[in-house]
Amino acid sequence: MNWLSNMVRPKISTLWKKRDTAENLWQKCGNCGEMIFHRDLKAAQNVCPSCGHHMRLTAAERLESIFDDGVFEEIDVPDVQTDPLNFKDQEKYTERLKKARQKTGDKDAVKVCFGALEGQPIVVALQNFSFMGGSLGMAAGEAIVKAAETAVEKQVPLILFAAAGGARMQEGILSLMQMPRTTIAVERVKDAGLPYIVVLTDPTTGGVTASYAMLGDIHIAEPGALIGFAGPRVIEQTIREKLPDGFQRAEYLLEHGMVDMVVHRKDLPGTLARIVRLLMDKGVAAKAKPKADKPKAATMPVPMTPPDVPSISENPANEDMDPAAEKDAAE
Repeated sequence: MNWLSNMVRPKISTLWKKRDTAENLWQKCGNCGEMIFHRDLKAAQNVCPSCGHHMRLTAAERLESIFDDGVFEEIDVPDVQTDPLNFKDQEKYTERLKKARQKTGDKDAVKVCFGALEGQPIVVALQNFSFMGGSLGMAAGEAIVKAAETAVEKQVPLILFAAAGGARMQEGILSLMQMPRTTIAVERVKDAGLPYIVVLTDPTTGGVTASYAMLGDIHIAEPGALIGFAGPRVIEQTIREKLPDGFQRAEYLLEHGMVDMVVHRKDLPGTLARIVRLLMDKGVAAKAKPKADKPKAATMPVPMTPPDVPSISENPANEDMDPAAEKDAAE
């Protein structure tokens, strides 16, 4: 029996016993490197108090910050086929979906909710970047179509929070077909005289910016958000030139007329509420005002019936789209 190991050693080791400390009490700012206490960061809505860097929010945090008292009703979205192409790369597509659902607790990348913003009813479509990079697939396209239909049905504005890396290539052409589908859905909202407002968050790239994310009546961006079609690295390699500082960031796009305003996260609910009030008042006035008859052109007769518009529930395909170009952009 070794009295040194059995008697003395255990008593000495207790003096240097490591305390169990939560690993998420402090978070490092990705821009300035400052360590921020988790309660202070939550109170600031994930905005660095030193440099103003806007970190990403979870879907639950975003919805809580927008709706009055964080109260809203989630709208059910129609189910789609899980793995239509039986796709497999390093692992099966079904396994990737399973992991993403366990991680986020959501069925797919887009949630549709109905609630009030400063007392005004709105429909919100929210892309969750934590779910496979917020990629646009059949389920996400179905959710945006459902959001548009709900807005028209309830006669309320539609606000979309965009955050995506592009189309979901595991679904191939079926994911690219969601671009024209969602475009038509957005047009139905506008035809009903209802506001469609897009909030561009970090990052919003790929086919999303080639469809519904850039079709809003008003485009709002969060400070520093990356917004573009192809990424800066791909563009530099293609044109073989150095891009200007801040290229594809929210402030750069504001200077060049691509977005209407850049709004700090704490000011976003109030700004959205003000825009909704203005646009809804204008929309109601436009509906109430009788339209004057337009004179017919002398050289070209005006068609009496408009061309048929495809239904947004039939997955219309865009024949002019280049799938290869869309795939390269998404990468």
